[in-house]
Amino acid sequence: MSSYGSGERTILHVDVNSAFLSWEAAYRLQHGASLDLREIPSVVGGDRESRRGIVLAKSIPAKKFGIKTGEVLWQARSKCPNLVVVPPDYSLYLQCSNALMELLSQYTPLLERYSVDECFLDITHSLRGRSPLTIAREISQRIKNELGFTVNIGISNNKLLAKMASELEKPDKIHTMFPSEIPEKMWPLQVNELFMVGRRTAAKLNMLNIFTIGQLANASPKFLTAHFKSYGKLLNQFAWGIDDSPVNPYASEAKGIGNSTTTPFDVDNEREALLYLLSLVETASSRLRRANLMAGVVSVSIRKTDLSFSSHQRRLPVPTDNTESLFKAASALFKELWDGSPLRHLGVAFSSLCSDGFYQISLFDEGRILKNKNLDASIDAIRTHFGSTALIRGSFVNSGIPPLTGGVMDGFPVMAKPALKGGYR
Repeated sequence: MSSYGSGERTILHVDVNSAFLSWEAAYRLQHGASLDLREIPSVVGGDRESRRGIVLAKSIPAKKFGIKTGEVLWQARSKCPNLVVVPPDYSLYLQCSNALMELLSQYTPLLERYSVDECFLDITHSLRGRSPLTIAREISQRIKNELGFTVNIGISNNKLLAKMASELEKPDKIHTMFPSEIPEKMWPLQVNELFMVGRRTAAKLNMLNIFTIGQLANASPKFLTAHFKSYGKLLNQFAWGIDDSPVNPYASEAKGIGNSTTTPFDVDNEREALLYLLSLVETASSRLRRANLMAGVVSVSIRKTDLSFSSHQRRLPVPTDNTESLFKAASALFKELWDGSPLRHLGVAFSSLCSDGFYQISLFDEGRILKNKNLDASIDAIRTHFGSTALIRGSFVNSGIPPLTGGVMDGFPVMAKPALKGGYR
């Protein structure tokens, strides 16, 4: 392990292994189950009987069958007919995530929740004479013993390299990635494994004969800028492991809450499309209210059967968490967006979030807003105590469309972009 220079930070990145599936497995074992979902071909993702939805998490045995996160369930089942499919339980996952954060907060107040299943810890001033590796091993063992699941932990002197380290061999591993280790550990990796490099960017880099992170690091900054503009400078910096962003304990709230679903059949009429949209808004708006948040922007996205994707968004006059108001905005966006072509995927997202404890409303709307809030609160309470289908809208009866559906798309703050260094012009 590299030695630490004066003033150097010590950052850990903690990432839960196959989070949703691990949390399901741990919960079931703690409640008497004899079968560990992590040891058999299994996935979390949608409804087993209707084969609706996508794979949200997979076990290692499922991965050996070629099952991938994000693919539709019928494809996963065609690869493994005996695949065990478990529908998601987002309330359980949030409880598990909160338990993890509570344990980690015992090591440092500088804890940043990066997503529901991963976070950064700045332990620079919490070492107390112990090595980072010793603390990482203790954290890993405590999570395993006290919470029942495993994590990968990356150790470095900045967030980018700590995250890259945790992405190395899985599961239940601890890795370091210090600047001196970049040529050996990071540069041989394929360029698509670098943070901020998505599928399209990777394909474009490959067309430029850049296939590894090392090749990206050693590419001419001017060449990259010519093809990617300022984004090229950022990619070059990340390839060198440069990241000055702090671990921010105040950046833990989601920047957006959303919901999406892959439909089990082609949706080719407005009535069915709007019912799906309503079921997505129902689920996402209830999550807004549980988080005591209100949305200022509504977005709608669709994917047609030819896999083409499009989206629209609109800022609301007044932030809201009301299902009816959010659905009204979403349906208007959908009607502007859709040309009548058959659909296989719909999504909604709420952003520009603010606390529901303080917001500005019109005096003329105050009575209506309070009435809607009371109605939503009553519906939420009934569903919480008696089940999500205890109270459903009449429009869903005999429709074949679930009244509450979709995956989870909570958007947490991303790693801050580092200031561009003078040497990368």
